[in-house]
This record gives sequence, structure tokens and C-alpha cells, in this order.
Amino acid sequence: MPAHKHIPSFATLLDSCASTRDLQKLKQIHARIITVGISRHDFIRAKLVASYASCAQMSQASYIFSLTNRRPTFLYNSLIRGYSSLFLFSQSLSIFRQMLFAHKPIDCYTLPAVLKSCSGLSALRLGRQVHCAVVANGLASDLAAINALISMYSKCGDLAAARKVFDRMTERNLVTWSAMMAGYGVHGVFGEVFELFDGMVDAGEVPDGVTFTVVLAACSHGGFMENGRKYFGMMEERFGVRPQLEHYTCMVDMLGRAGRVEEAEELIEGMEVEPDEALWGALLASCKIHGKVEVAERVAEKVYGRRLNEASL
Repeated sequence: MPAHKHIPSFATLLDSCASTRDLQKLKQIHARIITVGISRHDFIRAKLVASYASCAQMSQASYIFSLTNRRPTFLYNSLIRGYSSLFLFSQSLSIFRQMLFAHKPIDCYTLPAVLKSCSGLSALRLGRQVHCAVVANGLASDLAAINALISMYSKCGDLAAARKVFDRMTERNLVTWSAMMAGYGVHGVFGEVFELFDGMVDAGEVPDGVTFTVVLAACSHGGFMENGRKYFGMMEERFGVRPQLEHYTCMVDMLGRAGRVEEAEELIEGMEVEPDEALWGALLASCKIHGKVEVAERVAEKVYGRRLNEASL
């Protein structure tokens, strides 16, 4: 069988590796591609770049990218998204600049990762330029791009611009509401967090675990203990969202800040998930601040006693 006849089947296998992020299988398929003799085909190289990027193997992805003659938009997108997902924001934006210099068209998959990189570098000026690109490329109604804009403006400290984008949207989803709430929460505008939560529920959106993490964090950092109890209580009772470790951590931090250390300890004892070191650490920090020696001793015994038992097995 001619070598090029293998291309469709191997392309499908590479897509599978990219979606499952199965690096071991990807390496095996790559070796087979070399053996079959199609590794220099631009289409296969493009698939390899996307697959290695999905598996967070950016050095390999970049090397294959450098060998590829034909570089369509989705190939640049793979690298931009790959670097951004690993918090290598400068490298992500560098690929974006190469894409612009190569006069490649921007699509709806390009800009969310670029905006995430702008957020990570607090590059507000560049973020504003990318906002112009969103509009210029007809993506002003693309939810993923607009949600990324809200996150970018919020993380860069321009809450007014974030809210302006939010208010102009004709369609919103759960990510939209959570992004705007997170922006207000990070910058201490806690009242807006609670108002937006109510507005979101009134609009028919059902909050998920991420939304409740944002709201509970706002309650913790703002000292809104009663609000925190209310939101924590409604998670499972009203919305069917089972509290996870991050939600318990917010609650323990909130109770600890308020000096309700014993209540925080009791909450941990009743958890359905296994507490981690960060959770115990939050409780111990509260014990130190409020002089709760007995609670600290119990916590230390549980944490370090468990470690000793595990070490002896």
C-alpha cells in the first residue's frame, strides 16, 4: 500500500491522542508514522504539533512546527493554546505575533488563549488591542472570546471595562457570570459579587462548583460569615452541587478568620471528601491567630499522626 494511503487513519489516531492527552500512545503512533514513511507530510506534521501541544509537550510541538512548510491557522492556535495552558504566556504571545506577521487569519479559537496570556502578564494595553481584533474579526458575539475579554479586563484591574463588556452582551452563560463575579471578588467589590449571583439565578442559570468557589471566596475574604453559611447551605439543597475540597477550604478559612475555629474543625470532621494539607494549614493558621492551642494540638496529632502511620506501613 502506498505510504500516503495511511494518512487518514493516522490522522484519526492522532486526533484521539490529542483529545485524551495520552502521551504514551502518542509516542507509539509517532514512531509508527516514521516507520510507515509519512512523518514529513505537512498534514501529519500539523496533527503531531496539535497532539504534542495537547499533551503539554511544547518543545516537541515547537520543533515539529519549525519543520512544517504549510502552517494554517489551527496550527498556530495549537501552540498558542498549548503555551497558554502551561502558563508560558510570553511564548504564547510570541507565537501569536508570528501568526500576525505571517498574515494568517484569526478565528474564534485564537483569541481566548491570547487574552488569557494577556491576563497572565497583566498586559492591559495589548489586551485592549486584542479587543479591537475581536471586533474587527467579527467575533463580538462569540461567547468564548467575550468571556475571555471579561476575565482579561478583570485580572488587569480594569473592572469598568469588564463590566461594560458584560452589560453589552445579549447572551450570557455560566462562565460569563462567574468571570464577572470573580473579577469583583479579586478586587474586593464583594457587594457586586452577591448581586451578580442573584441576577444570575434570576436569569435562569444554575450555579456550578466554580461559581460557588467564587462566591464563597468573596464571603471569606470580605468577612461575610452569614452569607457564606447561606451559600454553602444552598449548594446541595437547592442546586444539587456537592461541596468539594475547595468549597470546604473557603468555609474553613472564613470561619477561622472570624475566630470560629471549633466550628471550622467540626466542619472538617463532617466532610465527605479527604482534607488536604492546605485545608489543615488554614485551620492551624487560624488556631495561631486566635490562640486556640487545644484545637491546634488535635489538628497536629491528626495530620502528623497520620503521616507517621503511613510511613510505618
